Amino acid sequence: MSRVVRFLGLVAAGYAVIVFAAWLLQRRMLYFPETGRPTESQLQASGLAFWPPGQLEPVALVGSHAPASPHGTVVVFHGNAGASWHRLFIAHALEREGWRVVLAEYPGYGWRAGRPSEQTLVEDAQATIRRVHALHGDPILVWGESLGAGVAAAAVADPTLPVCGLVLFTPWDSLAELAQSHYPILPAKLLLRDRYDSLRNLTGTSLPVAIVAAERDAIVPALHARRLYAALSSPKKLWILPDAEHNAFPSHPTAPWWNEVIDWVTRAAGC
Repeated sequence: MSRVVRFLGLVAAGYAVIVFAAWLLQRRMLYFPETGRPTESQLQASGLAFWPPGQLEPVALVGSHAPASPHGTVVVFHGNAGASWHRLFIAHALEREGWRVVLAEYPGYGWRAGRPSEQTLVEDAQATIRRVHALHGDPILVWGESLGAGVAAAAVADPTLPVCGLVLFTPWDSLAELAQSHYPILPAKLLLRDRYDSLRNLTGTSLPVAIVAAERDAIVPALHARRLYAALSSPKKLWILPDAEHNAFPSHPTAPWWNEVIDWVTRAAGC
């Protein structure tokens, strides 16, 4: 019996160590920034520029091929890996649809100082949207990808934010639910400090919400997007991209779904 007790004690101690390590390192497991400041020539070659223009500390990149008289501005919040310049394909696709595209950068990512956390990213996102409005006016659509969908949903929970529509690409319902599904042996729901609860944040929103999920997504399974979609009471529409994965989907600017999504949310928002 004493051997059994000792064995169980070792198992419990090992589990406690794993749980503590998961709690301690959780932000390293969530945020994967690429850091560095692209040069002006690199940006020019990619069709991007720092935004706002002329600032020593820009907070975003803007596509430089927007039409002379754009329909408005789409503010894009990217996923948890890389940096804003890796989402050039989004700028190309939405500029083709007639929009100015601002690729927001997070604190702690790219060239920006800081450490990412939910509070930091959401507050910064709200400040960026307000700066876009001050510089470019209405209308503004917000586009969030994966982690960025959680950031976007939390940002627009503030009803005073000047936004007329929301697009969520590969979103989750809540990070706690997603984390628990990936780590079923851990009390993930209890451990999380950054929760990005889009179900709660979008409760009661009147914004039209377009949701795009990847059918074969193993990172954020489409089930989570369906749950979020089912909970929304505002105007909404769901796209499931067939045979697509989280990082493998029809991203070419001529893919029909870009036009379908941006056209629907524009008409639903009346902007």
